[in-house]
Amino acid sequence: MSRAAFSAEFTRLVGQAPLTYVRAWRLALARAALARGDASVAIVANRVGYTSQSAFGHAFRCAFGAAKGTF
Repeated sequence: MSRAAFSAEFTRLVGQAPLTYVRAWRLALARAALARGDASVAIVANRVGYTSQSAFGHAFRCAFGAAKGTF
């Protein structure tokens, strides 16, 4: 299956493009970890695949409308 065919089928079945789904899933995991308080922001960002805290903070604000520190 080609990437384009996979993406089209994934979007049809899930309702979101694959990268949108993965980004939302990563940020949901991060929000849960921050809410539990089991790790620092830097560690959580790294665990979910962000190499920079600023990129993580920007993605978090865009997804949830609040700074990562509020969780």
